[in-house]
Amino acid sequence: MIPLNNILFLDIETVSQYPTYDQVPEEWKELWTAKSAFLLRGKEDETVESVYNKAAIYAEFGKIVCISCGLVQGNSEGKKLILKSFYGDDEQLILVRFCEMLKRWATDSNKFLCAHNGKEFDFPYLCRRMIINNIIIPPILNTAGKKPWEVAHLDTMDLWKFGDFKNYTSLNLLAHTLGIPTPKDDIDGKMVGDVYWREKDIHRIVTYCQKDVVTATQVFLRLHNEAPILPDNIEIKN
Repeated sequence: MIPLNNILFLDIETVSQYPTYDQVPEEWKELWTAKSAFLLRGKEDETVESVYNKAAIYAEFGKIVCISCGLVQGNSEGKKLILKSFYGDDEQLILVRFCEMLKRWATDSNKFLCAHNGKEFDFPYLCRRMIINNIIIPPILNTAGKKPWEVAHLDTMDLWKFGDFKNYTSLNLLAHTLGIPTPKDDIDGKMVGDVYWREKDIHRIVTYCQKDVVTATQVFLRLHNEAPILPDNIEIKN
């Protein structure tokens, strides 16, 4: 097993680039119409406007408002989880600060990133938004030119699949299945856009994002027969 201290657990929260479809520039409305066509197949009660709330999941139409990270320190049952979040309205600044942290932490090839469904969502989304914001992708994130065994990305959903390519399991379901407290005790992913654009409560989103990091970490430990991190051993750094 990879040393726990060598794994950075993370989660991102994303929102649409505009509060509502009406505020989207015309040229982008045309592009969204083309992109969302498959979302409307067989759904006569939906429109291009009504599915705009799904824009957040596409890097071309969304943006990152929070990146939460967790590092395990110590060993055995006394180990701690240190949380750090990068968040706000300025996505470029969020990404720059996150990259600066990665460069300081990932100084050798023995470091890994871990997220739930990270290979399908978090990791590629981060890379795409970095390119859009003219930021050089840190080596630990960049998969270009690497062989599969050289990619330092771990995924709790991938670990749970055991080779079953068709099986999608949400973090919430997996946590319940393994007897781990669910992180969905306030908001869920579908509510993040409203909390950001309407309520303007970024701190609520940060708390939600950090809970997902904690849960993904506990799931990883459970999958490797490791003792969970006790609530009193979870620390949030500003």
